[in-house]
Amino acid sequence: MAHVSQRTVFNGSALVRLLSRLADTDLREPRQATADRLSQWFGWTDAISLSAALDGVPAAAASRLRPGANAEERECAGAHTALAKAIADDVAVAAATEFAPFRRRYLALQQAMEAGIGPLRGRLRAALAARSPAMARLAAVDVVMEQVLAAREHSLLAGVPALLEKHFTRLSEDGLLTTAEPASEAQAGEWLHVFRKDMKNVLLAELDFRFQPVEGLLEAFREATRVP
Repeated sequence: MAHVSQRTVFNGSALVRLLSRLADTDLREPRQATADRLSQWFGWTDAISLSAALDGVPAAAASRLRPGANAEERECAGAHTALAKAIADDVAVAAATEFAPFRRRYLALQQAMEAGIGPLRGRLRAALAARSPAMARLAAVDVVMEQVLAAREHSLLAGVPALLEKHFTRLSEDGLLTTAEPASEAQAGEWLHVFRKDMKNVLLAELDFRFQPVEGLLEAFREATRVP
């Protein structure tokens, strides 16, 4: 699928790089190949399902594409824009000086991403499967990959708020002051402004990370609908 190359090097993810910077850690490229690492996440039943999806010839899908060649692309763009707009709106935590409201907001936005992207991915698979047996096979492979990787990704992304809390604590303690002079009210609030900006950037990076399978299916759909 298109855009798979963006995930072949996990440490190359914008989300991972950003979290590494905020946590002040140096993530080194793992020695083990990506395919070998992925194989460790597959049980034997997962391997059978994946093999069936790769080797089988799925039945023709009963659904039909909606009118308009760009309908799927518009739907995906609209979903991404809506989620990005929700992330940009930080009115609910603009004046918060404790981390708890930020945690609640982050978790709520993660749930919104899951609720929006999951069904979108499913609808895109259905549209893709209706194109041809080859595209139906690709959609079947994506089903297996989602089943195998979803729990792993959910577990890893669930740890992001804890990393942000550590960043929040460091900023609040340091106050972003580089001198020993007393802090003005503006300086005292500067660290909070920086944290809100950092949290937005992390959320946007997570949104792009979660959207990569959708982008891959969408690129396959473009290829399937492209006129020779």
